[in-house]
Amino acid sequence: MATASTAHKWKYDVFLSFRGQDTRDNFTRHLHEALCHKKIKTFTDNNLERGEEITPALLRTIEESMISIIIFSKNHASSPWCLDEMVKILECKENFG
Repeated sequence: MATASTAHKWKYDVFLSFRGQDTRDNFTRHLHEALCHKKIKTFTDNNLERGEEITPALLRTIEESMISIIIFSKNHASSPWCLDEMVKILECKENFG
């Protein structure tokens, strides 16, 4: 019997959720490079346009990632974008395990 997580097709191994201005050019960059070096397919939102609302494409990317890593930082909770990502990540945890 297949579980929700094994039956699901994953596009990425890891989705990194982070507050760009806090960690993009230090911790997150180093983590992303280390994961990629180990051949772990990792998504970061480096090429996405910043806006007021999270895009449907980004929400879909969260769904297509086997796991998500939330990198908490000083200003993480002050970002509506980061909070929306967290909500979606928790929804996926409930739906896919």
